[in-house]
Amino acid sequence: MIIVLKQNSVEADKLALVNYLTEHHIAYHLVPQQHIVVITKESNIDNLSEFACIERTYQINTPYKLASKIWKESTSFNIGSNSIGNGIFNIMAGPCSVENEDQIFSTAEFLSKLGVKILRGGAYKPRTSPYSFRGLGKAGLQLLRKAADKYNMGVVTEILDYSLLDEVMEYADVLQVGSRNMHNFYLLDQLGKINKPVLLKRGFQGKTVEWLLAAEYILSGGNAQVILCERGIRSFDPSSRNILDLGIVPLIKELSHLPIIVDPSHGTGNALRVKPASLAAAAIGADGILVEVHPNPPKALSDSEQALSFEEFEKLLTETQNLLKALGKQADTESIPLKTESL
Repeated sequence: MIIVLKQNSVEADKLALVNYLTEHHIAYHLVPQQHIVVITKESNIDNLSEFACIERTYQINTPYKLASKIWKESTSFNIGSNSIGNGIFNIMAGPCSVENEDQIFSTAEFLSKLGVKILRGGAYKPRTSPYSFRGLGKAGLQLLRKAADKYNMGVVTEILDYSLLDEVMEYADVLQVGSRNMHNFYLLDQLGKINKPVLLKRGFQGKTVEWLLAAEYILSGGNAQVILCERGIRSFDPSSRNILDLGIVPLIKELSHLPIIVDPSHGTGNALRVKPASLAAAAIGADGILVEVHPNPPKALSDSEQALSFEEFEKLLTETQNLLKALGKQADTESIPLKTESL
C-alpha cells in the first residue's frame, strides 16, 4: 500500500499516523520528500480515513511499490532545459570513453550543431580485463564538463562506486548506473539521497521485477528522478553482443510510470545495427536512446565496434526524426532541419 499525505498537513497529524502504525506493528517506510508512506508488508488497516493528513491510498500488490504505475501515471523531470518523460524523444550521445581533449570537444561540437542536448561519456570504465583502457578518471570528468559547458549541453556519465559519488556529482547532470551495478544495493540506496537524475541500466541478466526493485531502492530514498535504460541482456547466442529486449519497453510502460530509454549501442554491439535498433526503439514507444559516437571509431579505446562515426550518427538522427514525425512525435533535437529521405 502507498499512503499519499496532504502536502499542507501539520506535523501533529503526521505524527498521529506514524504512532498508529508503530503501535499496531505495521511495517512502513516514510518518504518525506514525496509526502508518501509505504506500507511494506500486507496489513489490515481499516480506519485510515480517520487521519486528517491522508490524501489518498493505493493498494499495490507488486513487490515494487513506488515504481508502480498503479499510483502514478507518469514521471517527468528536467535535465537543464531538457525534459525527460513528457512524450519528447530524447537523444543522448557521445563516446564510450573520454580519451583526450580533442576527441571530446570535437564530438560535443558536432553533436551540439545537430541539436543534441545531453553529452554522454565515460570517465571511469568498468572493464572485464584490468588491462583494458579504464578511463581518465577525474581528468575525464573535467574534460567532459568543460566540453558540455562550452556547447551548452548536459552530462551523463557512469558512477562506479560510492567512493566516487561526490566527485561525479560535481561534474555530472545525470549519474548512470551501469549493468554490473544494477544489484549494487548500497550504491542505489545512496543515489536515493541525491537531487540529480539517475539513469539505471538493466543488468545483463536482470529480470523485469529485479530491475524495477533496483529502481525502488532509489525511489525509496526520496529521489524520484529515475530513468530506466534497456541495454541488452546476455544470451546463449554469440552472434551479437547482447539481445536487445525491445519488448520490455511496452512492458515497462504497462507496469511503471518511469521513463525508459534504449541503448542500441550496447544492445547490438555493432555499428551497422545501431540505426535500425534506434528506429525500432522510437517506434515501440521508448522515451529516447543513448548512442555511442566517436570522431574515429576504429581508433576508439573502448567499444570501437559499436561506435558510430559522425556521418553515421547524422544519418541515424535524420531518419529518427523523420520516423518520429510520421508517428506524430517529437525529438528533442530541433536545430537540425528535417530531411525527406525515405525510411
